[in-house]
Amino acid sequence: QVQLVESGGGLVQAGGSLRLSCAASGSIVSFNAMGWYRQAPGKQRELVTDITSTGRINYADSVKGRFTISRDRAKNTVTLQMNSLKPEDTSVYYCGANRGPLMYWGQGTQVTVSS
Repeated sequence: QVQLVESGGGLVQAGGSLRLSCAASGSIVSFNAMGWYRQAPGKQRELVTDITSTGRINYADSVKGRFTISRDRAKNTVTLQMNSLKPEDTSVYYCGANRGPLMYWGQGTQVTVSS
């Protein structure tokens, strides 16, 4: 069974930085893609960024140039470096990974950006 555990959320002032990490219980090599999603109250969960098994990276337009995703296959981790944070980045951030038709989720970590 796949488990994804996020860490690194918290409260930061606008313009600040946070680093989120996602640790998978097993090898991440078998995932088609891993990434970060976020969901604000009353809104749908949205893709922030993901990285495919071939190394292709996608970013939502709203985070391009500010957020960077990276992975460490040896440690089975995916990391999200968030810089120049804005109040509108406030959300619960989820690590997600898909393997074929299956989607796996972490428990989520709160990111709050104060103005």
